[in-house]
Amino acid sequence: MTETEPVQRCGYVAIVGRPNVGKSTLLNHLLGQKISITSRKPQTTRHNTLGIKTEGDTQFIFVDTPGLHTNQQKAINKYMNRAAESAIRDVDVVVFVVDRSAWTEADEKVAEEVMKTSSPVIIAINKLDRLENKSELLPHLQKLAQRMPEAQLIPVSALYGQQLELLEEAIQKHIPESDHYFPEDQITDRSQRFLVAELVREKITRQLGAEVPYEVAVEIEAFKYEGKICHINALILVERDGQKKIIIGEKGARLKKIGQEARLDMERLLDCKVMLNLWVKVRRGWSDDDRALRSLGYD
Repeated sequence: MTETEPVQRCGYVAIVGRPNVGKSTLLNHLLGQKISITSRKPQTTRHNTLGIKTEGDTQFIFVDTPGLHTNQQKAINKYMNRAAESAIRDVDVVVFVVDRSAWTEADEKVAEEVMKTSSPVIIAINKLDRLENKSELLPHLQKLAQRMPEAQLIPVSALYGQQLELLEEAIQKHIPESDHYFPEDQITDRSQRFLVAELVREKITRQLGAEVPYEVAVEIEAFKYEGKICHINALILVERDGQKKIIIGEKGARLKKIGQEARLDMERLLDCKVMLNLWVKVRRGWSDDDRALRSLGYD
């Protein structure tokens, strides 16, 4: 009599929410590794990025999505909204990330999209660590339960990993029986070129003021291993001459700092020494040009 093989499970899990609510931080902590860039500025995430976690017989395929937002008419903003909306439609479970207290017009937009899906929904109420008195959460939980009565509510802190095991257990209950789609040791569908470009953009976003990062793109022009050293040439695209000056900084100081910080993260990611060269170029109107966006990988 032969023993039955354990049942494999595999499914897609969309992580959705308004901009800057902590989706990418949540994904990175669920994976135990950084694959999505983060900053305190909204709209840092621009692409759907898969984070793959295989635990025993279950493979979770998390989809980190751009924040759904309103009143933004540029082509890049429309692209980000389409990417997030498509992820909600095509997954087995939706994790809707909201703030511990605030409910905004942007949250309402996401809720409207989420309620169109037939998939189970889990609401992750984030930034639990910022509550001095946990009882303050109760009125917010009651409002969320009334707004989306079918959803399961789980308070978490993505930044400090609080209650993420509980969240993962809740997700696992909805993962269907299926063969695994990816090898056990794979953690993302994105290439190394994509990930290093995102690291450069993260450093720009963290260091610069409110407006400049939204009109910045990064293109990897060269990515080549020579022995134990990876040589990377990255082109930073901006829309105006003034932005180019801001990124370069006085005597190149800002660009040098961006390069230093990005290189350190790249070396951790690639597990080798990195030689990084950065250039800044003006390409006017790229963020509102569908053709330019496609050439930069926004498709």
